[in-house]
Amino acid sequence: MPASREGSAVPNVIFKALRNGVVTNVRSEEIFKGRRVVLFALPGAYTPTCSTGHVPRFVELAAELRKHGVDEIVCLSVNDPFVMDAWQREQNAADLTFLPDAEASFTAAMGMLVDKGEVGLGKRSWRYSMLVTDGRIEKMFIEPDKAGDPFEISDADTILAYLDPSRRMGAVMMFARPGCPFCERAEKMLEERAIPFERVDLGHGVTMNSVRAVSGAAKVPQVFIAGRLIGGSDALKAYLDEREQEKR
Repeated sequence: MPASREGSAVPNVIFKALRNGVVTNVRSEEIFKGRRVVLFALPGAYTPTCSTGHVPRFVELAAELRKHGVDEIVCLSVNDPFVMDAWQREQNAADLTFLPDAEASFTAAMGMLVDKGEVGLGKRSWRYSMLVTDGRIEKMFIEPDKAGDPFEISDADTILAYLDPSRRMGAVMMFARPGCPFCERAEKMLEERAIPFERVDLGHGVTMNSVRAVSGAAKVPQVFIAGRLIGGSDALKAYLDEREQEKR
């Protein structure tokens, strides 16, 4: 698997992109300098995973990404400008910038150039995504080194979850009881991190027996995240602290 370049500057190259029907030189700094950019790179235009999964989801989430300070969303592939322009139109991806790396200069400088000759594509880009802030790579999501064409972490949802950690967690629900200080502590931790959650208080058809049945514990709070039991306030703190450490 190609190595991460987090903390490094993006390569300074000249792309040849189709703008208003004319092949135009576009420098890296025009795209990245003084801006926050999401770039995702893929093996090739019109290929199955790229056309049915990778690009369409970035199209769907483009507005959400921009809500989190993203100025531009770039799809990069080792293809010529005419192919990339036609593919962008075919994908109805006007909200994205399709960037052809025809000579693979950017991809090679990123250390992401791989040989896809076994499937007839020749030299292409490894699949990855990254967040670039003012020309410097803040975060990268590089697909694992597996056979075929892995597509697990370079998707739009993953990079949006990096920008908005509350999305990555999935649904959060907490069994609680009015007046419980440990419940209030857990609630405060979630609110301080702007994590949406649903609080279900004992009573109104929910008893401690219900809590015991689903959590195995006869006490509150009991916090569940994406169907997984986290536990009480101490367990929640440990879980949130670990997540924040991973993000650093």
